[in-house]
Amino acid sequence: MKWTYPFAALVGQDEMRLAMLLTAIDAGLGGVLVLGDRGTGKSTAVRGLAALLPLQAVVPGCRYGCSPTSAPQACPDCSTLRAPGAKAKRPVQAPVPVVDLPLGATEDRIVGALDLERALSSGIKTFEPGLLARANRGFLYIDEVNLLEDHLVDLLIDVAASGENVVEREGLSVRHPAKFVLVGSGNPEEGELRPQLLDRFGLAVEVRTPTDLPTRVEVVKRRDAFEHDPESFCAQWQNATEELRGQLLKAQKRLNKVSVPDQALEQAAQLCTALGTDGLRGDLTLVRAARALAAWQGSKTVRTNHLREVAAPALRHRLRRNPLDDTGSTTRVARAVAECWGET
Repeated sequence: MKWTYPFAALVGQDEMRLAMLLTAIDAGLGGVLVLGDRGTGKSTAVRGLAALLPLQAVVPGCRYGCSPTSAPQACPDCSTLRAPGAKAKRPVQAPVPVVDLPLGATEDRIVGALDLERALSSGIKTFEPGLLARANRGFLYIDEVNLLEDHLVDLLIDVAASGENVVEREGLSVRHPAKFVLVGSGNPEEGELRPQLLDRFGLAVEVRTPTDLPTRVEVVKRRDAFEHDPESFCAQWQNATEELRGQLLKAQKRLNKVSVPDQALEQAAQLCTALGTDGLRGDLTLVRAARALAAWQGSKTVRTNHLREVAAPALRHRLRRNPLDDTGSTTRVARAVAECWGET
């Protein structure tokens, strides 16, 4: 059995952990971009979060992991499996998928292609789903996303925006659901992301190697304990994991009941205007992230403190470059927050 490091056992990186939890509460936020040093727990956090989520119901035999409540006609497999007159099967429970997209992956492997083996052996043209199909209703994780080839960036932008993958090649025409939470990581020193992809990430967080001695010692101690005996380590953190899972499920149920007053909308618009963000995606993301945070904290209404806490991850990657201002994006957001809403 392959064990996953518990999300509850992560040490430090508070902003990254909160951003991932908010994305799990509201998948419509658009994913998380994690920028910073290597070896700071980015991939560990993604896999731990997926393991933290409860099992989800899927249609038996569907290669895209569709929900039994989704529209059958939206999926080529479900249109057959759940067609009128077809023998109904009870839904099965499956873990939330986490799919790695390697930098060297070809377009065929990502979007899917013709099953050549079956085509040659039986003469039947059959579609072989790719990584996007496996990531449906789960997480698509891209390490070193800033090094991804441009044509693959364009492809991901289209699929992330539409929630479906369309493949038309080699005599095939397939359209299948591909709704996933996009999580990317990278080191800014190795290259910048294209603005089109950068804007598709709902939240962007910065991670740094911890410099205080107690934190570094605790990270090494826990990781070493996990690698030495993963079963005992996971059992040790079982109660904390169950408690965190319960909080997450409660937040998901509370989300639609959290109200966003006009004052909060005006504050979000005021801040985005002050920062000069393009379009309205920044305003929308800031409000949605604040609402998810309010649900996480058990609040019924979005307030200034919620907006303040998510302002940096929601907006730092949407700022225009200012040749007259060489301060970092995080500092610029903090300065604008203080000017618009006052100091804490």
